Amino acid sequence: MIALKEASLVYHDHGKDVFACREIDLQVGSGEFLGILGPSGSGKSSLLYLMCGLKLPTSGSVWYEGQEVPRLSDSERAALRLNTFGFVFQHPFLVGYLSALENVVVASPVVDRREEALELLVQLGLEEKLHRLPHELSGGERQRVCVARALLGEKRVIFGDEPTAALDHKTGLKVMETLNSRRRGGSLVIVTHDPSMLEQADRIVRISDGELE
Repeated sequence: MIALKEASLVYHDHGKDVFACREIDLQVGSGEFLGILGPSGSGKSSLLYLMCGLKLPTSGSVWYEGQEVPRLSDSERAALRLNTFGFVFQHPFLVGYLSALENVVVASPVVDRREEALELLVQLGLEEKLHRLPHELSGGERQRVCVARALLGEKRVIFGDEPTAALDHKTGLKVMETLNSRRRGGSLVIVTHDPSMLEQADRIVRISDGELE
């Protein structure tokens, strides 16, 4: 489904080239739960951004179902992320004037998925916070709203960038269980520094200094 072939991502810092990712060869199968494990600064978030098209490789290639992602137009990549991918970032991004429930429903502007959004929020323990605005929620509660939003609909791939970092261990495990059980056969790619969050993963790869070990 997703394939990286000698994919590198280079940043320029004070005239020097810094490799966030170096010649990565990696594939994600359809329906696979792939865990990417590494410490802070190891390049795992950069690798995730390459996989989902948020960053384009400096060299090498990234493919999604036979399409070379860098060759897609900006609008085609945006449509891919909107319609095909779900995202949970380390820091929750919510619309400040929408309630928790509305922040999930907004991810499906065409199809009415309000009942599904409600079910997801209840499963994530937010049944009493459905109509709260983001500023009325804790950081962990905001993150769980983002998890529900990522799962809404029939996304082919769910990407998580440290999705449990703001949560206590017990809640983090529950979130991972929900992500795994509600992905409807889609692929799940999670980057984390915590191996206990990847107990249900089909495969785990490790990254250090921008290179797969």
